[in-house]
Amino acid sequence: MSINVVIVESPAKAKTINKYLGKDYKVMASYGHVRDLPSRDGSVLPDEDFRMTWDVDSKAAKHVKEIVAAVKNTEKLILATDPDREGEAISWHLVEVLRDKGVLDGVNVERVVFNAITKRAVLDAMKNPRRIDKELVDAYLARRALDYLVGFTLSPVLWRKLPGSRSAGRVQSVALRIICDRELQIEAFQSQEYWTVAAASQTANGEEFEARLVVMNGKKLEKFDLANESAAKTAVEAIKAHPFSVIDVERKPTKRNPPPPFITSTLQQEAARKLGFPVSRTMQIAQKLYEGIELGGDTAGLITYMRTDGVQMAPEAIEQTRQVIGAEFGGQYIPGAPRIYKSKVKNAQEAHEAIRPTSLDRLPKDMSHFLDRDQLKLYELIWRRAMASQMSSAELERTTIELGNSDNSVGLRATGSVITFDGFFKLYEEGKDDPASDEDSKILPKVNKGDAVSISDVTPDQHFTEPLPRFTEASLVKRMEELGIGRPSTYAQILSVLRDRKYVRMDKNRFIPEDKGRLVIAFLESFFLRYVEYDFTADLEKKLDAVSAGELNWKEFLRRFWGPFFESVDNISDLRISEVLDTLNESLGPHVFPAKEDGSDPRKCPSCEAGQLSLKTGRYGAFVGCSHYPDCKFTRTLTAGGDESSAANAGPVILGKDPESGLEVSLRDGRFGPYVQLGEAADGEKPKRGSIPRGIEPTSIDLARALVLLSLPREIGLHPETQKKIVAGVGRFGPYVLHDGVYASIRDPEELFTIGLNRAVTLLAEKKTRGGRSTSKALRELGEHPDEGGKVSVMDGRYGPYVKHGQTNASIPSSMEPDTITLEDAVELIAARAKNKPAKAKKKAAKKKKKPSKKSAAKKKTKKKTDVTDTPDAVE
Repeated sequence: MSINVVIVESPAKAKTINKYLGKDYKVMASYGHVRDLPSRDGSVLPDEDFRMTWDVDSKAAKHVKEIVAAVKNTEKLILATDPDREGEAISWHLVEVLRDKGVLDGVNVERVVFNAITKRAVLDAMKNPRRIDKELVDAYLARRALDYLVGFTLSPVLWRKLPGSRSAGRVQSVALRIICDRELQIEAFQSQEYWTVAAASQTANGEEFEARLVVMNGKKLEKFDLANESAAKTAVEAIKAHPFSVIDVERKPTKRNPPPPFITSTLQQEAARKLGFPVSRTMQIAQKLYEGIELGGDTAGLITYMRTDGVQMAPEAIEQTRQVIGAEFGGQYIPGAPRIYKSKVKNAQEAHEAIRPTSLDRLPKDMSHFLDRDQLKLYELIWRRAMASQMSSAELERTTIELGNSDNSVGLRATGSVITFDGFFKLYEEGKDDPASDEDSKILPKVNKGDAVSISDVTPDQHFTEPLPRFTEASLVKRMEELGIGRPSTYAQILSVLRDRKYVRMDKNRFIPEDKGRLVIAFLESFFLRYVEYDFTADLEKKLDAVSAGELNWKEFLRRFWGPFFESVDNISDLRISEVLDTLNESLGPHVFPAKEDGSDPRKCPSCEAGQLSLKTGRYGAFVGCSHYPDCKFTRTLTAGGDESSAANAGPVILGKDPESGLEVSLRDGRFGPYVQLGEAADGEKPKRGSIPRGIEPTSIDLARALVLLSLPREIGLHPETQKKIVAGVGRFGPYVLHDGVYASIRDPEELFTIGLNRAVTLLAEKKTRGGRSTSKALRELGEHPDEGGKVSVMDGRYGPYVKHGQTNASIPSSMEPDTITLEDAVELIAARAKNKPAKAKKKAAKKKKKPSKKSAAKKKTKKKTDVTDTPDAVE
């Protein structure tokens, strides 16, 4: 009897499931998708009924070969990939590849799905096989083709019409627009002053509480009625002039019901709010908890599948939850009937069970021995949310006390609440993105109507209205979900792409659009508005759901999209860059050329005072330049920012004269950032310049500091051991000291101005060298490579952290943290790096094998190096 072959995505999942199924099964990993659309033009052909060309990924070829060999010797192939559209697509791709290899003749192919990796769930799934879901595959094909066509059609337009731009993805661009729109709202916001008045009040028994002014001159106060300090002082005097008593007391019991268990998006949001996890980190940890954890010799998945839109738990899970609640907290915390939550997802095929622990009696405190710190945090969050969802409501008593003078011309109000039964609050309270002070949480004294109240102090408070806050990862995910844009399973990658493309930056965990990102959105809004509209993008998602529900043919869906889209692209093919810039000059005008307080023309060139400033493009992207170029060479970055002290707004700032040459030293701002300059251009020779390193504010540069920058690279002294020069300078990666071909970074840019010989020698000594190159420091050891053996490490290199396995080094992207990266993450990065490395490795090996003669080396032609252009986004 042949062994049944089971295919899953990851080796960790394969290892766990193999233990459940026993010796009659061989569980293998596909390592995700085995093939994809090649990143080149022509992979999807609309003129040939959207024919798609697929290539087996080079890093997947090895795994495919192993699967082919196993399937040749089996009578049954069981596809057990994840229970969502991507999982269905992986299974479909595998079948197509195996069919092309001619190894499926006589093989019974089955598809099984399970929502949790537990022995019971896996064995039950094996008893209920089905065929591959054609509708889910069609939905995948439609989405993949759509994203490819948008990326590979729109991105080249961006590259040609807006030099310096990177790419435009279908959902990525809309997410960027959300961030940019919020920034526009913030910039356009006009703050308004208003005042409130609080009175420190006291009952006859001496109990204190605070009441706020709500009635003045017999009229209810609106928010802006006390518009200035004068009005507030008048109100204060009116309160002081009257005695007050209680005119009404209202006590109202209320209930708070628990939130439903987590779905993908709510887990991402709460993990960001409560744990500070980036979306990508949350999904990495959740994947590990789902695939299986070693529990004292046994392996089990601790949570159900983490990519889901469903909010309901299985009946047996609800029953177990109620039992654990009773055992841990008592019968009063169990509601009379199980709570039933309804999913908002219309497509039932993608509405899986909510995210919950696979066994609710695995208490977080009992899991602490088996999980690392972050895993335990996320597991406890999921456990608490699932438990709370089936607990009794919290009961509160909300109290409002109304105070008034004798004729009720002045009124005060105090509000507060008391928790009479904590209910689900015992375990969980949902977080907020931007929590405000909650006056209702105050506990008020017991008073009765007619009781006298004394006022001991009256305080006026000045306030200013504030704009909506910038988006955090949690609030951006929430907004995208509200708009129906994208899928929660893709949010992590979308946010990562925006950061990696440098379209946005993070400041205090909030998204700020970079000029490059705003430029792209302005371009898309000007020439492709329909395709970055929220409603249009959400409607595409609904149609993709219709495809997966079998209600819409996937090729018909693509035909309806492609015709108008291609026409829009074709319409601007003859548009000149100057016409694009004219349009962007208008749309970005308020941002690039903000109005000046003195009413002067914000576009007037501050250098020649005759030309007009406008957007220009160069090899490295857009910048602002003068219309009188080349006579006037004034340039600056896009953002003037309204800071009149900056060189960008005020033109060259004269800092003083160089004592040696007598030439003026000025502070300026160019397209690549701020710099200092000595004198002016003369006889065709460029003046000496010095860049201001990142991390140093231009406003902190005075004459002395400018002279230091202009002296770079400068000699610090001779190394006491080698008697060779040590110099300090600023390079591509920041300030450094250099000695005998060895560079050492100066971490604090301010140190560049004061560094002396002793400090420079110390920095160089700390940088251990080997053959003239730095020996990188190992930050963490992640373990053995699961396939090839050998340790995998996180290293601290000269240009930033990276992961290392053998001779392969892979940079850690900005979306990942070196201190939280897992072995699985590192293996993926190393595999991706190795994919792009073979040619170099072979060349290096050949050189080692046979060193060429001087004659042959001289004849060898050097090949011109070309930059690899970024390919458009492969997903959304």
